[in-house]
Amino acid sequence: QVQLVESGGGLVQPGGSLRLSCAASGSIFSFYHMGWFRQAPGKQRELVARITSGAVTKYADAVKGRFTISRDNAKNTVYLQMNSLKPEDTAVYYCNADGTVRSYWGQGTQVTVSS
Repeated sequence: QVQLVESGGGLVQPGGSLRLSCAASGSIFSFYHMGWFRQAPGKQRELVARITSGAVTKYADAVKGRFTISRDNAKNTVYLQMNSLKPEDTAVYYCNADGTVRSYWGQGTQVTVSS
């Protein structure tokens, strides 16, 4: 089993930056593919970025070039560095651990981009 706790969300102006963290516990973190998803009101949850156990990354087109996902296996933590934030980035951001038999989700952290 895996427990995930996100942090780092908040209110930021357009063009600003935030760094989200997801701390994992309860399993072997390095064996999991990790991802960040987001969900805005009235919209479907969507994949923002993912990073494999081998540190291969993939990004949604909407965030490519602005967001960076990374992981620190020694700290059991995955990060999402968000730069050049736009109002349309406003959403609850969820950390995901993709295992062989099931996926795990954090509780989410709110990101609001507004002037």
